[in-house]
Amino acid sequence: MQKIDIQLNINSSDNIDNDIIGSFYSDEELALVANQTMATMFTNRLAKLDKLSFPYFPNLTPEDWQKPLELDIYVTDPVEGQQLNLDARGKDYATNILSYPSDLPTEVLNLLPSIPLGELVICHEVVERQAKEQGKTINNHLHHLLVHGILHLLGFDHELGEDERIEMESFEIEILEKLGISNPYES
Repeated sequence: MQKIDIQLNINSSDNIDNDIIGSFYSDEELALVANQTMATMFTNRLAKLDKLSFPYFPNLTPEDWQKPLELDIYVTDPVEGQQLNLDARGKDYATNILSYPSDLPTEVLNLLPSIPLGELVICHEVVERQAKEQGKTINNHLHHLLVHGILHLLGFDHELGEDERIEMESFEIEILEKLGISNPYES
């Protein structure tokens, strides 16, 4: 696997127990998932497009992508998660993960020493409940959601249509397979 320089900034709501952070949100483990996601996407995009381009970062050059990457992760509870989902998407329930892309123009990104991908907000209680309902480990479900969220930060969106959903899910399946996690879309 290609080594990507990615800095994770993991924070949590005061309502999240430190044991949860220590058990499920270690820098090392999540950095491995983020690294595999970006390495796979770099390889995929270069192979498919003969250039390194993503929907939310269309004008960055391969040299720009040599900079370190930054990813913010915020772990929250269902009350705050519900409010954030309502504010961001108009949906009045706590969801598993929300993605907030950095949305910085290329001119600004070129001036920065690293590339901020954006922020992922994870509602741990929802992740835990879904993992149990789906018969998955919490870590495997969380890692899938992290891959899913990073793809959203790059500009992939399964809600745009069937072709987009298939493309995004195929990337997720490929990345998760490399992490030793089976296809989350098979029963």
